[in-house]
Amino acid sequence: MKKHLSKIIFALIVLVYIVICFITTPITGAIGSMWSLLPPIVAIGLALITKEVYSSLFAGIITGGIIYAISSGTGFEGFFGAVVKEGIITNLADSYNAGILMFLVVLGIIVVLMNKAGGSNAYGEWAAKHIKSRKGACISTFLLGCLIFVDDYFNCLTVGSVMRPVTDKHSVSRAKLAYLIDATAAPVCIIAPISSWAAAVSGTVEGVNGIQLFIQTIPYNLYALLTIVMVVFIALSDTDFGPMKRHENNARKGDLFTSKNMVYDEPEMPMNSKGKVIDLILPVLILIFMCVVGMIYTGGFFKGADFITAFSECDASYGLALGSLGALLIIIVYYLCRGVLKFKDCMDSIVSGFKHMVPAILILMFAWTLKTMTSMLNAPAFVSGLVGNFTAIQMLLPAILFVVAVGLSFATGTSWGTFGILIPIVTGVFSTSLASVEETGVIPEMVIICISACLAGAVCGDHCSPISDTTIMSSTGAQCDHVNHVSTQIPYALLVAAVCMVGFIIAGFVQNIFVVLGSSVAILLAVLFTFFVLNKRRS
Repeated sequence: MKKHLSKIIFALIVLVYIVICFITTPITGAIGSMWSLLPPIVAIGLALITKEVYSSLFAGIITGGIIYAISSGTGFEGFFGAVVKEGIITNLADSYNAGILMFLVVLGIIVVLMNKAGGSNAYGEWAAKHIKSRKGACISTFLLGCLIFVDDYFNCLTVGSVMRPVTDKHSVSRAKLAYLIDATAAPVCIIAPISSWAAAVSGTVEGVNGIQLFIQTIPYNLYALLTIVMVVFIALSDTDFGPMKRHENNARKGDLFTSKNMVYDEPEMPMNSKGKVIDLILPVLILIFMCVVGMIYTGGFFKGADFITAFSECDASYGLALGSLGALLIIIVYYLCRGVLKFKDCMDSIVSGFKHMVPAILILMFAWTLKTMTSMLNAPAFVSGLVGNFTAIQMLLPAILFVVAVGLSFATGTSWGTFGILIPIVTGVFSTSLASVEETGVIPEMVIICISACLAGAVCGDHCSPISDTTIMSSTGAQCDHVNHVSTQIPYALLVAAVCMVGFIIAGFVQNIFVVLGSSVAILLAVLFTFFVLNKRRS
């Protein structure tokens, strides 16, 4: 009975949700109603219960297709059109998505090249001499993640490939590595003025200097800041709780995966004994440099735009694809000149790198298709209507926006799409206050707090969601079972989210960054220290 309890509870939750949907809105009017959130609820719930992500995502897609076909009155034609044509085919043909897939594949190839050249092995040996403990391995992973602040996709995959040998050496579970990657990537990018995230946020508010607004939101972006505090505390204190504790205990006994269905098994490949640490460090630096160049190129830097403007107007997908491809060519030439790889080895690595990324590509394809289902059912309009009903309670608006952003980002798996929907709503609510910004140059504090709440909630929901791009990338980078990563990360993310809620409630009334941030950090550290003391007593 206990074995099937979670499945029974999930079935009851879905059944109650469907009944409420039927009571409030007939299925023929499902578009823009509660029905629009049912597909992601089905996909996420099944993924967490069955521990099987592919079939769960596909079940969510099918659910969305059925609802769309009935509500639009298009029958089978509408169903197949939504699932296959507008869903899978359109997403694979989308230039932005294709750029991300290209970047993913090229990065997989570069990782295989670094492994074959012996760079990863040499770095692992060097790290074993200099990084002496689990704490050191975790902190090193965090610090490397902070250094790669340009883009979260790039961060997840690069940090994972570099740090896996180090964390494996010190018996850090793959679930813990995936958490460290995921909890560093987006939070660092969302508070870095020079990043693809800054570029995305800066373009969402008209009539205001986008970069100036983004910088002003950083101190109030509680989820990002508190997550970084939590990562540092957990790494230094070696404190874990929830499902992560079981994974870490297993890792100490030699089981890094705690999964019988590991997808990312790495086949043994010949490694060059001549490989040196520079054969890993230099390719990574080349990759970072070329990706930055690619991004500012797409933003018009070489046509006269300044660096900041070029970053704010860049096409991240195209820039990363362009930069990674250029880096790949340079890295191949470098390895050939070094004599650590032959031309045939380099060409064989292309196929191997693509194979390594197939699981991530498949999950991304299904996740994007599921997002299309929610868009076709007009979930954003439903959420926007909910937010509009709360605008009269302006003191509680930051906390409300944070909760709505978490829910929307969790259901749709996109943080960028979430703040793209909610920030225009915030600017609409405060349109009178924003009208004077061009004259005074001063953005009202409440506007900054509310936009920060949208950004914080978007990152939080993105962290918790199994269908999030960055969550998938983190699993891929750590080569961790995807559902294991999600189930171990959710308790950590929800703890920070609960503290953020308190912080945004305080912010709505006080509007003082020192009080808000200080009290939030104090509450989080108090809770974490309690876990630390309890762990010490049990051990």
